[in-house]
Amino acid sequence: MSTPVVVAVTPDSPADRVGVVSGDLILSINGAVPRDVIEYQLLVDEPSVCLDVDSGGLSRELSVEKAAGEPLGIEVDSALFDRVRTCDNHCAFCFIYQLPKGLRPSLYVKDDDYRLSFLYGNFTTLTRFTEADLERVVAERLSPLYVSIHATDPGKRTEMLRNRRGATSLRWLRALLDEGIEVHGQVVVCPGVNDGLWLEDTLAGVADRYPDLASVAVVPLGVSAHTTEERMRAHTVAEAAAVVDTVTAWQERFLAAVGRRLVFAADEYYLLAGRPFPGADTYGEFDMYEDGIGMARAFEMEFSGVDVGREAPSGFFASVDGAPADGYRAPRTMDGATPVRLGPRPDAPVTVLTGELGAQVLAPLVATLGRDDVEVLAVENRFFGGNVGVTGLMVGDDLARVLADQPEGRRYLLPDVCLSAGRFLDGTTPSDLPRPIEVVATDGVALRNVLTGVPVMEVAR
Repeated sequence: MSTPVVVAVTPDSPADRVGVVSGDLILSINGAVPRDVIEYQLLVDEPSVCLDVDSGGLSRELSVEKAAGEPLGIEVDSALFDRVRTCDNHCAFCFIYQLPKGLRPSLYVKDDDYRLSFLYGNFTTLTRFTEADLERVVAERLSPLYVSIHATDPGKRTEMLRNRRGATSLRWLRALLDEGIEVHGQVVVCPGVNDGLWLEDTLAGVADRYPDLASVAVVPLGVSAHTTEERMRAHTVAEAAAVVDTVTAWQERFLAAVGRRLVFAADEYYLLAGRPFPGADTYGEFDMYEDGIGMARAFEMEFSGVDVGREAPSGFFASVDGAPADGYRAPRTMDGATPVRLGPRPDAPVTVLTGELGAQVLAPLVATLGRDDVEVLAVENRFFGGNVGVTGLMVGDDLARVLADQPEGRRYLLPDVCLSAGRFLDGTTPSDLPRPIEVVATDGVALRNVLTGVPVMEVAR
Protein backbone atom coordinates (compact mmCIF):
# COMPACT_ATOMS: atom_id res chain seq x y z
CA MET A 1 0.00 0.00 0.00
CA SER A 2 1.45 3.35 -1.04
CA THR A 3 1.28 6.60 0.89
CA PRO A 4 -0.50 9.58 -0.65
CA VAL A 5 1.92 12.35 -1.56
CA VAL A 6 0.98 16.01 -1.39
CA VAL A 7 1.64 17.52 -4.82
CA ALA A 8 0.05 20.95 -4.24
CA VAL A 9 -1.38 23.03 -1.41
CA THR A 10 -3.91 25.81 -2.00
CA PRO A 11 -2.61 29.14 -0.65
CA ASP A 12 -4.29 30.26 2.58
CA SER A 13 -6.25 27.00 2.82
CA PRO A 14 -6.63 25.15 6.16
CA ALA A 15 -3.78 22.83 5.17
CA ASP A 16 -1.56 25.75 4.20
CA ARG A 17 -2.20 27.50 7.51
CA VAL A 18 -0.97 24.52 9.55
CA GLY A 19 2.16 24.09 7.44
CA VAL A 20 1.44 21.27 5.01
CA VAL A 21 3.78 21.58 2.03
CA SER A 22 4.19 19.91 -1.33
CA GLY A 23 6.16 16.68 -0.97
CA ASP A 24 4.71 15.74 2.42
CA LEU A 25 3.55 12.14 2.82
CA ILE A 26 0.15 11.67 4.47
CA LEU A 27 0.58 8.73 6.84
CA SER A 28 -2.88 8.85 8.41
CA ILE A 29 -5.96 11.05 8.79
CA ASN A 30 -7.73 11.01 12.17
CA GLY A 31 -5.85 7.81 12.90
CA ALA A 32 -7.08 6.04 9.78
CA VAL A 33 -5.03 5.09 6.72
CA PRO A 34 -7.15 5.72 3.59
CA ARG A 35 -7.05 3.17 0.81
CA ASP A 36 -8.11 5.60 -1.88
CA VAL A 37 -9.27 9.13 -2.54
CA ILE A 38 -12.85 8.14 -1.71
CA GLU A 39 -11.95 7.34 1.89
CA TYR A 40 -9.61 10.32 1.91
CA GLN A 41 -12.47 12.65 1.04
CA LEU A 42 -14.73 11.25 3.76
CA LEU A 43 -11.99 11.75 6.35
CA VAL A 44 -11.04 15.31 5.39
CA ASP A 45 -14.68 16.42 5.28
CA GLU A 46 -14.72 16.47 9.08
CA PRO A 47 -14.44 19.87 10.86
CA SER A 48 -11.50 18.58 12.94
CA VAL A 49 -8.80 16.80 11.00
CA CYS A 50 -5.66 15.35 12.56
CA LEU A 51 -2.97 14.77 9.94
CA ASP A 52 0.04 12.58 10.54
CA VAL A 53 2.52 13.62 7.87
CA ASP A 54 6.09 12.74 6.99
CA SER A 55 8.12 15.77 5.92
CA GLY A 56 11.45 14.59 4.58
CA GLY A 57 11.72 11.85 7.22
CA LEU A 58 10.40 14.00 10.06
CA SER A 59 6.99 12.88 11.38
CA ARG A 60 4.57 15.66 12.34
CA GLU A 61 1.06 15.71 13.76
CA LEU A 62 -0.98 18.62 12.48
CA SER A 63 -4.41 19.57 13.82
CA VAL A 64 -6.71 21.35 11.38
CA GLU A 65 -9.90 23.11 12.43
CA LYS A 66 -12.21 24.12 9.61
CA ALA A 67 -15.85 24.38 8.67
CA ALA A 68 -17.52 21.05 7.89
CA GLY A 69 -17.15 20.37 4.17
CA GLU A 70 -14.61 23.15 3.70
CA PRO A 71 -11.84 22.00 1.35
CA LEU A 72 -8.65 21.04 3.15
CA GLY A 73 -6.61 22.49 0.29
CA ILE A 74 -4.44 19.48 -0.49
CA GLU A 75 -3.95 17.84 -3.87
CA VAL A 76 -2.64 14.29 -3.67
CA ASP A 77 -0.75 12.34 -6.30
CA SER A 78 -3.06 9.41 -6.93
CA ALA A 79 -6.68 8.30 -6.77
CA LEU A 80 -5.80 4.86 -5.38
CA PHE A 81 -3.33 4.48 -2.53
CA ASP A 82 -3.41 0.69 -2.57
CA ARG A 83 -2.97 -1.40 -5.71
CA VAL A 84 -5.35 -1.06 -8.62
CA ARG A 85 -7.45 -4.16 -9.11
CA THR A 86 -6.41 -5.41 -12.52
CA CYS A 87 -8.57 -7.32 -14.97
CA ASP A 88 -8.19 -11.07 -15.19
CA ASN A 89 -10.44 -11.45 -18.22
CA HIS A 90 -8.97 -12.16 -21.65
CA CYS A 91 -11.55 -10.63 -23.97
CA ALA A 92 -10.66 -11.01 -27.63
CA PHE A 93 -12.08 -7.54 -28.27
CA CYS A 94 -10.10 -5.76 -25.54
CA PHE A 95 -8.48 -2.72 -27.14
CA ILE A 96 -5.50 -2.85 -24.78
CA TYR A 97 -4.44 -6.10 -26.46
CA GLN A 98 -4.59 -4.22 -29.78
CA LEU A 99 -2.22 -1.39 -28.88
CA PRO A 100 1.06 -1.09 -30.74
CA LYS A 101 4.26 -1.62 -28.80
CA GLY A 102 6.32 1.17 -27.32
CA LEU A 103 3.62 3.34 -25.74
CA ARG A 104 3.87 4.59 -22.14
CA PRO A 105 3.39 1.73 -19.65
CA SER A 106 0.21 3.13 -18.06
CA LEU A 107 -1.70 2.57 -21.31
CA TYR A 108 -1.23 -1.19 -21.04
CA VAL A 109 -2.77 -1.50 -17.56
CA LYS A 110 -6.12 -3.31 -17.63
CA ASP A 111 -8.20 -2.35 -14.63
CA ASP A 112 -11.37 -4.02 -13.38
CA ASP A 113 -11.70 -1.91 -10.24
CA TYR A 114 -15.16 -0.76 -9.15
CA ARG A 115 -13.59 2.32 -7.55
CA LEU A 116 -12.33 3.53 -10.92
CA SER A 117 -15.79 2.86 -12.29
CA PHE A 118 -17.20 5.22 -9.68
CA LEU A 119 -14.43 7.79 -9.92
CA TYR A 120 -13.95 7.98 -13.68
CA GLY A 121 -16.76 6.07 -15.36
CA ASN A 122 -14.52 3.12 -16.31
CA PHE A 123 -16.40 -0.08 -17.06
CA THR A 124 -16.02 -3.11 -14.78
CA THR A 125 -17.07 -6.69 -15.54
CA LEU A 126 -17.58 -7.45 -11.80
CA THR A 127 -15.60 -10.70 -12.17
CA ARG A 128 -13.35 -9.57 -9.30
CA PHE A 129 -16.14 -8.04 -7.23
CA THR A 130 -16.65 -9.43 -3.71
CA GLU A 131 -19.14 -9.34 -0.84
CA ALA A 132 -16.88 -6.84 0.92
CA ASP A 133 -16.94 -4.64 -2.17
CA LEU A 134 -20.73 -4.75 -2.23
CA GLU A 135 -20.90 -3.78 1.44
CA ARG A 136 -18.65 -0.79 0.83
CA VAL A 137 -20.48 0.38 -2.30
CA VAL A 138 -23.79 0.24 -0.46
CA ALA A 139 -22.51 1.80 2.78
CA GLU A 140 -20.75 4.69 1.01
CA ARG A 141 -23.34 4.95 -1.80
CA LEU A 142 -20.72 4.76 -4.55
CA SER A 143 -23.07 5.53 -7.38
CA PRO A 144 -23.26 5.51 -10.36
CA LEU A 145 -21.22 2.51 -11.48
CA TYR A 146 -20.59 1.28 -15.03
CA VAL A 147 -20.76 -2.43 -15.86
CA SER A 148 -19.68 -4.32 -18.97
CA ILE A 149 -22.40 -6.84 -19.81
CA HIS A 150 -21.69 -7.99 -23.39
CA ALA A 151 -24.05 -10.97 -22.98
CA THR A 152 -26.57 -12.03 -20.35
CA ASP A 153 -26.41 -15.72 -21.26
CA PRO A 154 -23.90 -17.31 -18.81
CA GLY A 155 -22.20 -19.46 -21.42
CA LYS A 156 -21.89 -16.69 -23.99
CA ARG A 157 -20.59 -14.24 -21.38
CA THR A 158 -17.96 -16.76 -20.29
CA GLU A 159 -16.93 -17.12 -23.93
CA MET A 160 -16.78 -13.34 -24.37
CA LEU A 161 -14.69 -12.68 -21.25
CA ARG A 162 -12.67 -15.91 -21.47
CA ASN A 163 -13.19 -16.22 -17.75
CA ARG A 164 -15.36 -18.82 -16.05
CA ARG A 165 -16.51 -16.21 -13.54
CA GLY A 166 -18.19 -14.41 -16.39
CA ALA A 167 -21.04 -16.91 -16.06
CA THR A 168 -21.87 -15.87 -12.50
CA SER A 169 -20.52 -12.37 -11.90
CA LEU A 170 -23.68 -10.61 -13.09
CA ARG A 171 -25.24 -11.70 -9.79
CA TRP A 172 -23.42 -8.68 -8.40
CA LEU A 173 -25.19 -6.46 -10.91
CA ARG A 174 -28.52 -7.68 -9.59
CA ALA A 175 -27.33 -7.14 -6.00
CA LEU A 176 -26.22 -3.57 -6.77
CA LEU A 177 -29.54 -2.73 -8.37
CA ASP A 178 -31.43 -4.27 -5.45
CA GLU A 179 -29.57 -1.89 -3.15
CA GLY A 180 -30.56 1.14 -5.20
CA ILE A 181 -27.16 1.74 -6.81
CA GLU A 182 -27.42 3.47 -10.18
CA VAL A 183 -25.73 1.35 -12.83
CA HIS A 184 -25.12 1.98 -16.52
CA GLY A 185 -24.43 -1.06 -18.70
CA GLN A 186 -22.49 -1.57 -21.89
CA VAL A 187 -22.58 -4.21 -24.62
CA VAL A 188 -19.65 -4.32 -27.03
CA VAL A 189 -20.99 -6.04 -30.12
CA CYS A 190 -18.57 -8.30 -31.99
CA PRO A 191 -19.82 -9.38 -35.46
CA GLY A 192 -20.43 -13.11 -35.62
CA VAL A 193 -19.98 -13.50 -31.86
CA ASN A 194 -22.68 -11.68 -29.88
CA ASP A 195 -24.67 -9.86 -32.54
CA GLY A 196 -27.85 -10.96 -34.30
CA LEU A 197 -29.91 -13.36 -32.20
CA TRP A 198 -27.36 -13.16 -29.40
CA LEU A 199 -27.91 -9.40 -29.13
CA GLU A 200 -31.65 -10.06 -29.05
CA ASP A 201 -31.07 -12.59 -26.28
CA THR A 202 -28.91 -10.14 -24.31
CA LEU A 203 -31.51 -7.37 -24.47
CA ALA A 204 -34.22 -9.86 -23.53
CA GLY A 205 -32.05 -10.81 -20.55
CA VAL A 206 -31.79 -7.16 -19.57
CA ALA A 207 -35.58 -6.81 -19.80
CA ASP A 208 -36.11 -9.93 -17.71
CA ARG A 209 -33.45 -9.51 -15.00
CA TYR A 210 -32.07 -5.96 -15.09
CA PRO A 211 -34.82 -3.58 -16.25
CA ASP A 212 -33.82 -1.15 -13.49
CA LEU A 213 -30.50 -0.38 -15.16
CA ALA A 214 -30.13 3.35 -15.79
CA SER A 215 -29.13 2.71 -19.41
CA VAL A 216 -27.46 0.19 -21.70
CA ALA A 217 -25.03 1.38 -24.39
CA VAL A 218 -24.63 -0.85 -27.43
CA VAL A 219 -21.26 -0.02 -29.00
CA PRO A 220 -19.34 -1.48 -31.95
CA LEU A 221 -16.15 -3.45 -31.73
CA GLY A 222 -13.04 -1.39 -32.40
CA VAL A 223 -10.44 -3.34 -34.34
CA SER A 224 -6.92 -2.01 -34.74
CA ALA A 225 -4.37 -3.30 -37.23
CA HIS A 226 -2.49 -4.80 -34.28
CA THR A 227 -5.09 -7.36 -33.23
CA THR A 228 -4.06 -11.00 -33.24
CA GLU A 229 -7.62 -12.29 -32.93
CA GLU A 230 -8.84 -13.74 -36.23
CA ARG A 231 -12.52 -13.62 -35.23
CA MET A 232 -12.44 -9.90 -34.51
CA ARG A 233 -13.47 -7.81 -37.52
CA ALA A 234 -15.33 -4.60 -38.30
CA HIS A 235 -19.07 -4.49 -38.92
CA THR A 236 -20.40 -4.47 -42.44
CA VAL A 237 -22.96 -1.82 -43.40
CA ALA A 238 -25.72 -4.43 -43.23
CA GLU A 239 -24.61 -5.58 -39.77
CA ALA A 240 -24.54 -2.01 -38.49
CA ALA A 241 -28.05 -1.43 -39.85
CA ALA A 242 -29.23 -4.63 -38.17
CA VAL A 243 -27.92 -3.41 -34.80
CA VAL A 244 -29.70 -0.08 -35.24
CA ASP A 245 -32.94 -1.89 -36.10
CA THR A 246 -32.59 -4.23 -33.11
CA VAL A 247 -31.94 -1.39 -30.67
CA THR A 248 -34.81 0.68 -32.09
CA ALA A 249 -37.23 -2.21 -31.67
CA TRP A 250 -36.11 -2.84 -28.10
CA GLN A 251 -36.38 0.84 -27.26
CA GLU A 252 -40.08 0.66 -28.05
CA ARG A 253 -40.47 -2.46 -25.92
CA PHE A 254 -38.67 -0.88 -22.97
CA LEU A 255 -40.63 2.35 -23.40
CA ALA A 256 -43.87 0.38 -23.14
CA ALA A 257 -42.69 -1.84 -20.27
CA VAL A 258 -40.65 0.47 -18.01
CA GLY A 259 -41.47 3.93 -19.35
CA ARG A 260 -38.06 4.71 -20.87
CA ARG A 261 -35.99 3.56 -23.81
CA LEU A 262 -33.17 2.13 -21.66
CA VAL A 263 -31.00 0.85 -24.54
CA PHE A 264 -29.13 3.05 -27.02
CA ALA A 265 -26.92 2.43 -30.04
CA ALA A 266 -23.65 4.30 -30.36
CA ASP A 267 -23.44 7.13 -32.90
CA GLU A 268 -20.93 5.12 -34.88
CA TYR A 269 -23.63 2.62 -35.82
CA TYR A 270 -25.75 5.33 -37.44
CA LEU A 271 -22.73 6.60 -39.37
CA LEU A 272 -21.80 3.10 -40.52
CA ALA A 273 -25.37 2.30 -41.52
CA GLY A 274 -25.92 5.66 -43.22
CA ARG A 275 -28.91 6.34 -40.98
CA PRO A 276 -29.92 9.71 -39.50
CA PHE A 277 -29.29 10.20 -35.80
CA PRO A 278 -32.32 9.96 -33.50
CA GLY A 279 -33.85 13.17 -32.15
CA ALA A 280 -32.38 14.82 -29.09
CA ASP A 281 -35.36 13.84 -26.95
CA THR A 282 -34.41 10.20 -27.50
CA TYR A 283 -31.26 10.62 -25.41
CA GLY A 284 -32.79 12.26 -22.34
CA GLU A 285 -29.99 13.83 -20.31
CA PHE A 286 -27.22 12.44 -22.57
CA ASP A 287 -26.06 10.24 -19.68
CA MET A 288 -23.95 8.00 -21.95
CA TYR A 289 -22.39 10.83 -23.95
CA GLU A 290 -18.89 9.66 -22.98
CA ASP A 291 -19.69 6.23 -24.45
CA GLY A 292 -20.48 7.75 -27.84
CA ILE A 293 -24.25 7.78 -27.27
CA GLY A 294 -25.90 10.97 -28.54
CA MET A 295 -22.58 12.74 -28.94
CA ALA A 296 -23.24 13.84 -32.51
CA ARG A 297 -26.74 15.11 -31.75
CA ALA A 298 -25.55 17.04 -28.69
CA PHE A 299 -22.67 18.56 -30.66
CA GLU A 300 -25.06 19.60 -33.42
CA MET A 301 -27.37 21.29 -30.93
CA GLU A 302 -24.50 23.10 -29.21
CA PHE A 303 -23.14 24.25 -32.56
CA SER A 304 -26.60 25.62 -33.38
CA GLY A 305 -26.75 27.55 -30.11
CA VAL A 306 -29.02 25.19 -28.16
CA ASP A 307 -28.06 24.54 -24.54
CA VAL A 308 -28.35 20.80 -24.00
CA GLY A 309 -27.49 21.09 -20.31
CA ARG A 310 -24.50 18.79 -20.68
CA GLU A 311 -21.68 19.29 -18.23
CA ALA A 312 -18.05 18.43 -18.87
CA PRO A 313 -17.25 14.91 -17.62
CA SER A 314 -15.85 15.01 -14.14
CA GLY A 315 -17.92 12.59 -12.07
CA PHE A 316 -16.80 12.23 -8.48
CA PHE A 317 -13.98 14.72 -8.95
CA ALA A 318 -16.38 17.62 -9.34
CA SER A 319 -16.76 17.65 -5.55
CA VAL A 320 -13.50 16.16 -4.34
CA ASP A 321 -10.87 18.35 -2.74
CA GLY A 322 -7.72 18.07 -4.82
CA ALA A 323 -8.42 14.64 -6.25
CA PRO A 324 -6.18 13.73 -9.19
CA ALA A 325 -7.22 12.23 -12.49
CA ASP A 326 -3.73 11.45 -13.75
CA GLY A 327 -3.30 7.96 -15.16
CA TYR A 328 -7.01 7.31 -15.65
CA ARG A 329 -8.71 10.40 -17.00
CA ALA A 330 -6.17 13.18 -16.82
CA PRO A 331 -7.01 16.77 -17.76
CA ARG A 332 -6.76 17.31 -21.49
CA THR A 333 -3.97 19.80 -20.99
CA MET A 334 -1.24 20.18 -18.42
CA ASP A 335 -2.99 22.88 -16.42
CA GLY A 336 -6.52 21.64 -16.99
CA ALA A 337 -7.32 24.56 -19.30
CA THR A 338 -7.69 24.34 -23.06
CA PRO A 339 -4.65 26.09 -24.53
CA VAL A 340 -4.69 28.06 -27.73
CA ARG A 341 -1.50 28.18 -29.75
CA LEU A 342 -2.15 30.92 -32.23
CA GLY A 343 -1.04 30.53 -35.79
CA PRO A 344 -1.66 33.18 -38.47
CA ARG A 345 -3.94 36.17 -38.20
CA PRO A 346 -7.43 35.55 -36.75
CA ASP A 347 -9.11 36.10 -40.15
CA ALA A 348 -6.98 33.47 -41.89
CA PRO A 349 -8.73 30.52 -43.57
CA VAL A 350 -9.47 27.65 -41.17
CA THR A 351 -8.95 23.91 -41.23
CA VAL A 352 -10.72 21.81 -38.62
CA LEU A 353 -8.78 18.62 -37.89
CA THR A 354 -10.83 15.59 -36.89
CA GLY A 355 -11.07 11.82 -37.22
CA GLU A 356 -12.72 10.15 -40.19
CA LEU A 357 -15.95 9.54 -38.27
CA GLY A 358 -15.95 13.03 -36.80
CA ALA A 359 -15.63 14.55 -40.26
CA GLN A 360 -18.98 13.03 -41.22
CA VAL A 361 -20.60 14.93 -38.36
CA LEU A 362 -18.67 18.20 -38.59
CA ALA A 363 -18.67 18.82 -42.34
CA PRO A 364 -22.46 19.38 -42.64
CA LEU A 365 -22.44 21.64 -39.55
CA VAL A 366 -19.56 23.78 -40.78
CA ALA A 367 -21.27 24.08 -44.17
CA THR A 368 -24.22 25.84 -42.50
CA LEU A 369 -21.95 28.81 -41.77
CA GLY A 370 -21.68 29.52 -45.49
CA ARG A 371 -17.93 30.16 -45.32
CA ASP A 372 -15.83 28.93 -48.20
CA ASP A 373 -12.63 29.58 -46.22
CA VAL A 374 -13.37 26.87 -43.63
CA GLU A 375 -12.70 23.21 -44.35
CA VAL A 376 -12.95 20.00 -42.36
CA LEU A 377 -9.95 17.70 -42.78
CA ALA A 378 -10.38 14.02 -41.91
CA VAL A 379 -7.19 12.50 -40.50
CA GLU A 380 -6.76 8.85 -41.39
CA ASN A 381 -5.61 6.88 -38.35
CA ARG A 382 -2.66 4.83 -39.58
CA PHE A 383 -1.13 4.60 -36.12
CA PHE A 384 -3.83 2.20 -34.91
CA GLY A 385 -5.18 1.24 -38.32
CA GLY A 386 -8.13 -1.12 -38.71
CA ASN A 387 -11.51 0.55 -38.33
CA VAL A 388 -10.29 3.14 -35.83
CA GLY A 389 -11.72 6.47 -36.95
CA VAL A 390 -12.81 8.26 -33.79
CA THR A 391 -11.36 11.69 -33.10
CA GLY A 392 -10.28 10.82 -29.56
CA LEU A 393 -7.71 8.35 -30.88
CA MET A 394 -5.94 10.75 -33.24
CA VAL A 395 -2.22 10.83 -32.49
CA GLY A 396 0.59 13.23 -33.22
CA ASP A 397 2.25 10.93 -35.75
CA ASP A 398 -0.81 10.91 -38.02
CA LEU A 399 -1.45 14.61 -37.54
CA ALA A 400 2.16 15.43 -38.40
CA ARG A 401 1.93 13.35 -41.59
CA VAL A 402 -1.24 15.13 -42.69
CA LEU A 403 -0.17 18.64 -41.67
CA ALA A 404 3.14 18.35 -43.49
CA ASP A 405 1.20 18.40 -46.76
CA GLN A 406 -1.00 21.34 -45.74
CA PRO A 407 -0.25 24.95 -46.65
CA GLU A 408 1.10 27.52 -44.24
CA GLY A 409 -0.98 30.55 -43.45
CA ARG A 410 -4.10 28.70 -42.30
CA ARG A 411 -5.48 28.30 -38.78
CA TYR A 412 -5.52 24.62 -37.80
CA LEU A 413 -8.04 23.72 -35.09
CA LEU A 414 -7.48 20.59 -33.01
CA PRO A 415 -10.13 19.19 -30.61
CA ASP A 416 -8.74 18.61 -27.12
CA VAL A 417 -10.38 15.18 -26.83
CA CYS A 418 -7.28 13.58 -28.39
CA LEU A 419 -5.00 14.95 -25.65
CA SER A 420 -4.35 13.74 -22.12
CA ALA A 421 -2.24 15.97 -19.88
CA GLY A 422 -1.09 17.76 -23.02
CA ARG A 423 0.07 14.64 -24.88
CA PHE A 424 -1.26 12.44 -27.63
CA LEU A 425 -1.46 8.68 -27.07
CA ASP A 426 1.80 8.20 -28.98
CA GLY A 427 3.60 10.46 -26.52
CA THR A 428 4.00 13.46 -28.80
CA THR A 429 2.67 16.94 -28.07
CA PRO A 430 1.06 19.70 -30.17
CA SER A 431 4.40 21.52 -30.21
CA ASP A 432 5.87 18.59 -32.19
CA LEU A 433 3.53 19.22 -35.13
CA PRO A 434 4.84 20.89 -38.30
CA ARG A 435 2.15 23.60 -38.27
CA PRO A 436 0.99 25.85 -35.42
CA ILE A 437 -2.36 24.61 -34.12
CA GLU A 438 -5.13 25.89 -31.87
CA VAL A 439 -6.47 23.41 -29.35
CA VAL A 440 -10.20 23.85 -28.94
CA ALA A 441 -12.56 22.31 -26.38
CA THR A 442 -14.47 19.41 -27.92
CA ASP A 443 -17.99 20.80 -27.94
CA GLY A 444 -20.19 22.57 -30.44
CA VAL A 445 -20.17 25.89 -28.60
CA ALA A 446 -16.37 26.15 -28.57
CA LEU A 447 -16.04 25.29 -32.25
CA ARG A 448 -18.74 27.73 -33.34
CA ASN A 449 -17.21 30.49 -31.21
CA VAL A 450 -13.85 30.07 -32.90
CA LEU A 451 -15.34 29.92 -36.37
CA THR A 452 -17.56 32.96 -35.83
CA GLY A 453 -14.86 35.12 -34.28
CA VAL A 454 -15.79 34.99 -30.61
CA PRO A 455 -12.50 35.73 -28.79
CA VAL A 456 -10.70 32.88 -27.05
CA MET A 457 -8.02 33.42 -24.45
CA GLU A 458 -4.48 32.74 -25.58
CA VAL A 459 -2.65 30.76 -22.92
CA ALA A 460 0.20 29.24 -24.89
CA ARG A 461 2.12 29.73 -28.08
